[in-house]
Amino acid sequence: MAVGDILMHCDVQRSARESETGLRALWEDVEPLIRGADIAFANLETPVAPTSGVSGLPFRFNAPAELPAALRASGFTVLSTANNHAYDQGAAGVLETLRRLRAEQLVPVGTGATRPEAEQPQVVEAKGLRVAFLGFTDLYNINLNAKAGGPWVRALDPAAAADAVRAARAQADAVVVSIHWGVEYQHEPLPRQREVAQRLCEAGADLILGTHPHVLQPVEMLRSGPHRTLVAYSLGNFVSNQDRMYLPDLFKVDGGDSRDGVALQCRLVKRRLADGSERVTVEDPVCEPLWNLNNWREVMSGEAKRRVIRVLWVNSAIAAARDQLRRLGDGDRSARTSAQNLINTLELRRERATETLGATYVRR
Repeated sequence: MAVGDILMHCDVQRSARESETGLRALWEDVEPLIRGADIAFANLETPVAPTSGVSGLPFRFNAPAELPAALRASGFTVLSTANNHAYDQGAAGVLETLRRLRAEQLVPVGTGATRPEAEQPQVVEAKGLRVAFLGFTDLYNINLNAKAGGPWVRALDPAAAADAVRAARAQADAVVVSIHWGVEYQHEPLPRQREVAQRLCEAGADLILGTHPHVLQPVEMLRSGPHRTLVAYSLGNFVSNQDRMYLPDLFKVDGGDSRDGVALQCRLVKRRLADGSERVTVEDPVCEPLWNLNNWREVMSGEAKRRVIRVLWVNSAIAAARDQLRRLGDGDRSARTSAQNLINTLELRRERATETLGATYVRR
């Protein structure tokens, strides 16, 4: 299972502080999806460097020390750390992030204390399969890779990436590639992204997970001879404070696009072929729409005191709201209106996700 960007905006952290269960409250509604996976992936778009870094700088992220433990407790196993915010807290922040993730038995992908470490495939074993993860970024806000002897954040070079995929196949049954790429807030991948994805398919990648645009982009199955590669050009945001002002009755539908995300699920299955050889195939891909609930307007108007940001599992939340409507009496108009409004919003967002990702892949 794979989700998109984890963005620790100030209000996201405030929401966690003001909840009873801390950071896990942000995504506790989605935990069944995370914990139900043998391997659960996300893009960690923030350093975790409370000791070596600073907090509160505009567009320079830093997460609290508790984040790695919360992610691990929720079921995450692999995190891409190769993205444009990797150096937000400098070289020391990269190193502290790696230490803190590994201390919680999380697998960071795409960064390292040295260049060879950053470029080493990270192999995760699950149910008898060895799955190699590679991480790349096509964008940097700050690039400190030129510092001699320092940490490294792996850049996307298409030829080198294809070579890395071929090398990883020699070590593992399947290869998953994470790439931070594309244009923010654009729903279509660039021609270069499609070219790189096809090149990695030809090199033998099984799954390509795209992040960075903060909105959803299509999911496609690429082919190279008998080999197939599932590519999600952008998984959207997993948790963030973006588009906090959006209300469907006040804004066009695209005004909420940065609150959309998906949990991409698939199976990696080893099959024996007629010639006696074995090959892993990607099967049963499906996207569960996610939505960032955000009460910014209620807090600003004084209707609510506590800040609430929460990732909703759209299909599950719709079912729960419908069940609530059935149980509510006719006299409780306020609660009925609230439940119906939530259903309307989530159905609208599910349709938006379906339009973008393709109806073939979205679970209804």
